[in-house]
Amino acid sequence: MRVFIAGIDGYLGWPLAQHLTARGHEVAGMDMFLRRQWVEEVGGQSAIPVYPMEERLKAFEEHFGKPLNFRKGDLLDYAFLKEYLAEFQPDAIVHLGEMPSAPYSMIDQAHTVYTQHNNVIGSLNILWAMKEVCPDAHLVKLGTMGEYGTPNVPVPEGFFEIEYRGRKDVLPFPRQAGSFYHWSKVHDSGNTMFACRIWGLRSTDIMQGVVFGTQIDAMGDDPRLRSRLDFDQCFGTAVNRFCCQAVIGHPLTLYGLGGQTRGFLPLRDSMQCLTIALENPAEPGEYRVFNQFEEYYTIEELALKVQQAGADIGLDVEIHHYDNPRKEMEKHYFHADREHLINLGYQPTHDVLAELRIMLNDLLPHRERILAKQDVLVPDIRWDGSRRRSTIIDEQLSTVS
Repeated sequence: MRVFIAGIDGYLGWPLAQHLTARGHEVAGMDMFLRRQWVEEVGGQSAIPVYPMEERLKAFEEHFGKPLNFRKGDLLDYAFLKEYLAEFQPDAIVHLGEMPSAPYSMIDQAHTVYTQHNNVIGSLNILWAMKEVCPDAHLVKLGTMGEYGTPNVPVPEGFFEIEYRGRKDVLPFPRQAGSFYHWSKVHDSGNTMFACRIWGLRSTDIMQGVVFGTQIDAMGDDPRLRSRLDFDQCFGTAVNRFCCQAVIGHPLTLYGLGGQTRGFLPLRDSMQCLTIALENPAEPGEYRVFNQFEEYYTIEELALKVQQAGADIGLDVEIHHYDNPRKEMEKHYFHADREHLINLGYQPTHDVLAELRIMLNDLLPHRERILAKQDVLVPDIRWDGSRRRSTIIDEQLSTVS
């Protein structure tokens, strides 16, 4: 299969290129290296060194025995995108090329507008390019479980049957996104569903949970093949951030009560799920939705798992509650379906603690890189548009309880 990856330099894109190549697929991809710029802008850096693309490409060819078809380019440059897709003629396109941070999208007016423009217009460009030069390709678009929000009912996989005033229909499940970033993903989903309906395109929309981890099997031991791992308030998702805090002795920054419940899965499982979607494509005109996660936990439960994994390898890990910079429900009902991928053969990695121990051991050699940027570990971006550093609230919470 010929697979094109938009956002191939990123946390998911780079390992996916390796995973697919190891399975015998032909991979091409593009990236504008914006993730590197965004992380630098907010004062962070990847805990694991990220090599220049020239070195990554050299390592890729040495490891897999063939070059990676890569071009630097922007999804907002429609002429470039269309020409590249017309030349490569992919069987499938994986869309990972978006700004992926809720806090970044909430910094101020400029960052909100940038996020929506970059994500929505880039996705529309992919849809139009598919229509014009590769209409038979299968689009695997990375959505997010965050599109659903936290409804007080079970979350289906994209669609549900509803009866209203005596009539029934199957409709898209309502979205209740919690940030301007997540709303950009909702808009992408609507545009993709519409394009499938009117143009006969085919797409799988992956509502992915929070991904954590440092390794997949295809990477081997070459450090140039490792993916990035961020720990700042914008791009360091909860588990990755917790693990980086653990290795430097910084208390885990638990926001508010810690009852926020989310779906999570290891990086290696994300690769497995994306591959299953690619190798079992949607039909022409079909827009389908896969909820992709392994288990769901509260943020406090995850912090306790990181604490336990740390203790297993000799780390003394503290957990502190900080006032929550986000506007979100801190205790809520959460249950979501995930049958589609299971039915296609997804076999989840059940030993989360083992995965966390691998992460911590991988991060320990880079302790000094994390220490050098530890100022970014405590958030100051707030959903009300202000900037104020969060403070520890352990005593207030104990008084309330």
